[in-house]
Amino acid sequence: MASMTSIISGTELAGDLAGPRPPVVLDVRYTLGGPPGRPEYDAGHIPGAAYVDLDAELAGPPGPRGRHPLPDLGVFGAAMRRAGVFADRPVVVYDAGQGWSAARCWWLLRYTGHPDVRVLDGGLAAWPGELSRTPPAGAAGDFAPVPGALPVLSADEAAALARRGVLLDARAGERYRGETEPIDPVAGHIPGAVSAPTAENLAADGTFRPAADLAARFRALGAAAGTEVGVYCGSGVSAAQEVLALEIAGIPGALYPGSWSEWTADPAREVATGAEPG
Repeated sequence: MASMTSIISGTELAGDLAGPRPPVVLDVRYTLGGPPGRPEYDAGHIPGAAYVDLDAELAGPPGPRGRHPLPDLGVFGAAMRRAGVFADRPVVVYDAGQGWSAARCWWLLRYTGHPDVRVLDGGLAAWPGELSRTPPAGAAGDFAPVPGALPVLSADEAAALARRGVLLDARAGERYRGETEPIDPVAGHIPGAVSAPTAENLAADGTFRPAADLAARFRALGAAAGTEVGVYCGSGVSAAQEVLALEIAGIPGALYPGSWSEWTADPAREVATGAEPG
């Protein structure tokens, strides 16, 4: 896995946009349970960026498969073409900070076969240039998503992986331990999973920690090259940021898209609590 080709700095992005083969830029600002990101996009975005709606275009309707199940490929493909995504042009995705929603878009594009997608490291705050209020005028893209280029886990596969490999829980530690559960009906974690909050993938300025630091972090959690690694979170969004952090560290990771929201939708599934994997 290429370590640093999955993220790009604001300075590098500005240079690429001024160059002969500028990337397509996607704005995926999103707040869980908050207002949609569209008004923020309209108020100012990286020049040429197209807005992508996480709830409507990067996820299917909530239900038994979780709060943010993978989107219908027809819906996702149409959204990417409308945003100007071409199969043979690089793509850069950004959000307002932690990289959660940008990583969801990065992961979906990679999962469906796009070869060149990067996340703006540090989000919009890392952009050194002016902002624009003008929507992009580019042509519709030609990207046709074909799933399967990255590994995914079902609930049963996640449970099995927690026993034979390392299943990382990307949520905040208090949700993993079962001390609080602000969103889903049951508190706790998948038995055998290891607590690995996404906040610890980032430096104080909101950019990803260096590859060597991330590799050491995951190694301490039992996830090293050669170990089978999976990731889940509440609804499969912040877990994509952890898959991205693993890739920066050179460790392949499988995403469990249904995550805790799907796991707890079935009362027959076991739940563990406390600080240990259980």
